[in-house]
Amino acid sequence: MTVLPEWLQLSPEGITVADYEALPEDVCRRVEIVDGAVVVLPAPTRSHQRLVRRLADVLEAACGPELAVVTGADLRVQEAPLVNRRPDIVVYDAQVPDEQVLRPADCRLVVEIMSEGSVTADRLSKPAEYAAAGIGHYWRVEGGEGSAPRRVIRHVLDPRTQSYMVDGADEGALRVTSPFALTVDLRALLG
Repeated sequence: MTVLPEWLQLSPEGITVADYEALPEDVCRRVEIVDGAVVVLPAPTRSHQRLVRRLADVLEAACGPELAVVTGADLRVQEAPLVNRRPDIVVYDAQVPDEQVLRPADCRLVVEIMSEGSVTADRLSKPAEYAAAGIGHYWRVEGGEGSAPRRVIRHVLDPRTQSYMVDGADEGALRVTSPFALTVDLRALLG
């Protein structure tokens, strides 16, 4: 019989902010918390990580000094019940100190690279959470399986409804002016 680690034995209230902050760093890197429940993240493939790095580098070069880019960092979407996500890429206000956990108000853009294990979360759960929290832009990179080309589906927040509207779907070239100006050949970047 397998015994669950102590940190996975949850109270009825689930994991709180204090509980999460007390977890070992190696555990935090492998989980998200959704409504106080632990969601264990599958290990990303090397191709997934290469894509994250390439796209993060391009975003960092384009966003200017007032914004910063990070991969795989905690994003505290909600305090109670705790929702703590680990987006693939976050573009955020460069004034936020490194030791401070990112919050939705700090973020300009969140990017998720969809994989087989994240389809429902990346298409439904995460965009709903990010929009309700007020994050202005959400991009999802999908495709790339077999002969399917990768594409970037861009969403922009409708502040009236606090939900995302599709702002575009790009396969060949990505040209945007918001949240910052960027032109990139997706075939070379995402290929």
